[in-house]
Amino acid sequence: MDQDEFLTLREKIMNLLIKTDKPLTVNEIIAYLGLSPRDHRLVYDALEHIAKTIRRRTDSKMELVMVPPRCLKCGYVFKDLKKPRKPSRCPRCKSERISPPAFIIIEKK
Repeated sequence: MDQDEFLTLREKIMNLLIKTDKPLTVNEIIAYLGLSPRDHRLVYDALEHIAKTIRRRTDSKMELVMVPPRCLKCGYVFKDLKKPRKPSRCPRCKSERISPPAFIIIEKK
């Protein structure tokens, strides 16, 4: 029996983001965990909670880091997002070609 099968979705995502050596997009997280491609909202919601949980559980020694989304047409970087999500269009050039945000859990220095 796999011990991961008893973990919640948040715990599975947290373990994945701690073990990975590169930031992962929501699509990559969904693929690694074998979730339905429709589960984007679930994963984004879980990431919001994971950010708080990881700080609390590790006394702020670790944190969830987001590589912000970027417009693939003009290069605009979405630095000021309050919640983890993929914006629908660029405020500068109105392009809908946006790279998704990527996430990783790192140890603070």
